[in-house]
Amino acid sequence: MAGQRRQAEGGAKTADAAEATGADELRTGSGAPATNERTLEQALGLQVRAIRRELDLTVSDLASAAGISVGMLSKIENGLISPSLGTLQAISTVLNVPISNLFAGFEEKRDCSFVPAGQGVHIERRGTKVGHQYELLGHALGGEVAVEPYLITLSEEAVPYTGFRHAGVEFLHMLSGEVVYRHGDRTYHLRPGDSLMFDSAATHGPEELLVRPMTYLSIIIYPRDPL
Repeated sequence: MAGQRRQAEGGAKTADAAEATGADELRTGSGAPATNERTLEQALGLQVRAIRRELDLTVSDLASAAGISVGMLSKIENGLISPSLGTLQAISTVLNVPISNLFAGFEEKRDCSFVPAGQGVHIERRGTKVGHQYELLGHALGGEVAVEPYLITLSEEAVPYTGFRHAGVEFLHMLSGEVVYRHGDRTYHLRPGDSLMFDSAATHGPEELLVRPMTYLSIIIYPRDPL
């Protein structure tokens, strides 16, 4: 038995060495610079490996319990193949996690949005026709709640408009200039540093443009339509 255990451990070490070699090949390819984009297969493989190691399981342990070969598991952990749902179900059962947890690394990556200064996407909205400029600063690709952060600029040529109305909640933070902002039947004098949060189902918008040009951050939050 001890000899068999040593043989199994030796096989596991060999498989772990193959993991490292395979991972290096994924990172470098044929001498090309590594890419920062992680594929679904790579994210899945990294997650399986991380959970396996947290449970102190060798490659042989997990492969045997899941009913797959050591070679297949090594390829899965290195992101070299797309395993079947049956294989993923077997692995998740042995690891004692929901199958969705195996994709957590990929989902977390998708939910991060970075926009360098001055490189937001210029969007046309209802206020564009009256000189309001919208720069989208980020986006969320998943989840039940949609979040739209905008940098809004009202130039010298912009005119007041209080007819905005849409689902969700909106948060404003004044950055420069001054404006009298209407929400429903009330108005608010916003100066740099002031914030306003409101139910955006009521009509709203800048009613008086006091000091131009003006910029403010607008974050709109609303429930995403179910598929």
